[in-house]
Amino acid sequence: MLRRLARQTKPPFIWPLTRQTHIFILREDMANPNPVSNFELMVLLSLIRLGDEAYGVPISREIEHHSGHDVALGSVYAALERLRDRGFVTSTVGEPTPERGGRAKRYFNITAKGMKVVQETQRTLTRLWKGLPELQSGKP
Repeated sequence: MLRRLARQTKPPFIWPLTRQTHIFILREDMANPNPVSNFELMVLLSLIRLGDEAYGVPISREIEHHSGHDVALGSVYAALERLRDRGFVTSTVGEPTPERGGRAKRYFNITAKGMKVVQETQRTLTRLWKGLPELQSGKP
């Protein structure tokens, strides 16, 4: 039909868009269907290290200590909110303290789902690193 239409039409002929393309993604086959950013991964790892004492300031200090970079407290709370929305962390409000002007701290804990994402990310990165001679020697 398109050939007949092309013969009947004078150039320039524009082919009609009649074909449809379908893309199927099998999430179960993906290595990690819940990827996290590098910074979110650092926040999750800090939560694991800090345990029950994890709130904004210690999380920020933990990342600064291990990365050697300054970390804005606002970026930590933004990441924690994203992680909470995705079910990777939970939060609870502690008791108000006089040192904080009567304000309470919000403590964060990693969930089983968050721990699974950290473990999957570790496995994926380990597989990617293996066999790279540039990384085996320790030289840049």
